[in-house]
Amino acid sequence: MPRRNPLRVRRGAGSHVRDHGVHTAPTDRETTRRDAGIPHLYYALLARLSEAPGGRMRMTGLAVHADITRSRLSHAVTRMEKSGWIRRDTCPSDRRGHFAVLTDEGALLVRRAAPGHVDAVRRGIFDRLTPEQAARFGELCGLIAGGFRDEDGDLPWRR
Repeated sequence: MPRRNPLRVRRGAGSHVRDHGVHTAPTDRETTRRDAGIPHLYYALLARLSEAPGGRMRMTGLAVHADITRSRLSHAVTRMEKSGWIRRDTCPSDRRGHFAVLTDEGALLVRRAAPGHVDAVRRGIFDRLTPEQAARFGELCGLIAGGFRDEDGDLPWRR
């Protein structure tokens, strides 16, 4: 089966796969640790920020995308701040809120880890699918992801 463009893997179904942990097989977790020396969660957070406008997101929004509690996110961001990969900016419209902002050093780290990550996701998922299956997979991931945005549920980022 022909190899697909890595940029296409990171969009559509690929982003649902990343956001909802489908791809966190041991090989992918080992890849981010080997290629960038960071836990997979840090890579996922940095990659999400790298795709956000201006490399910044509200902390709560980042927790939603990572499907983790605000407390766990805060601990991870604190560690990444100490390493110089992220900084926190105060939200001017909500003094209690903060933005996580990707630094240049964090962006370099994402670029170093991304090729191995994309290859692991491609090998583990997309190389096994026909183009039609990949399209259907993207549709299904979007449908499933919508269920995790239930406003009335007990979701981790609300804790």
